[in-house]
Amino acid sequence: MFEIRRYTPDKADEWNRFVAQSKNGTFLFDRRFMDYHADRFTDASLMVYRGQSLYALLPANVKGNVLTSHGGLTYGGLVMSDRCSAHGVLETFSAINAFLRTQGIRRVVYKAIPWIYHQLPAEEDLYALTAICNAQLVIRDISSAVVGSSRLRFAESRKAGLRKAQRRGLTVCESTDFAAFWQILNDNLVEKYGVHPVHSAAELELLHSRFPDKIRLYMVCDGNRSLGGTLLFLTSQVLHTQYISATHEGKACGAIDLLFDCLINDVYADYHYIDFGKSTVSDSANLNAQLIFQKEGFGARAVCYDTYEWTL
Repeated sequence: MFEIRRYTPDKADEWNRFVAQSKNGTFLFDRRFMDYHADRFTDASLMVYRGQSLYALLPANVKGNVLTSHGGLTYGGLVMSDRCSAHGVLETFSAINAFLRTQGIRRVVYKAIPWIYHQLPAEEDLYALTAICNAQLVIRDISSAVVGSSRLRFAESRKAGLRKAQRRGLTVCESTDFAAFWQILNDNLVEKYGVHPVHSAAELELLHSRFPDKIRLYMVCDGNRSLGGTLLFLTSQVLHTQYISATHEGKACGAIDLLFDCLINDVYADYHYIDFGKSTVSDSANLNAQLIFQKEGFGARAVCYDTYEWTL
């Protein structure tokens, strides 16, 4: 028998312990991360109990009669322990749907956790989406990832940039100057797309203070001048580039090529996957060809981020 309960703040420790021991959760589901933007989202996260034991979690927010897992995160989806079985997850989704109907929810948007983030195979939810929910795939975004044990060689375009940076004598180092990086990032986004970063500089500093080993910043410098950098989210087996940005000067002299040569082939050479993130914008069918060309030049290849919907 499964019981569905709404998450409440007094359950934060129980929630976080489960995430830490799950087979497909990452620190993005830790309440210290999820709740940094609690003012922007109405939390509707669910805790699934089997008897007295916590069986699964569904990070979620609600807007009107639509539940999304999760609107403020790159991915959402059911967080499971290694005890979760295919039949148990089928029953879990049946129980979740029944509960959501009592809450007036009419539509569910489900952002599945990409498989590279799973510590163990964890696609029982994808089967349940079809078998129980009659869900439809509505968005397929494309990301690009490097496999650490099978790294491809850099493309000539990336090697050329690397040589420029080496001749210039640029250096790569870990940094805590989030304000400097944010300014470079913001200037680029405003110039290219007329938008600002999802996170403010203050939010980046806050999240880093909460997860200093999991959120790390690397910068490329010419002497004491910052020319670019990347903000990394480190999970148990995936290094995710949350942001990458360089000044005009940095782009011209290969700063990003030097940066990722250092990260991929040296600092994080033993990581299972290096995920460069999505290269689709607004509509998932709109591929940013220039962006994915750069990522593929580092030896990255496609991983899809899928979003499903179903009605209740």
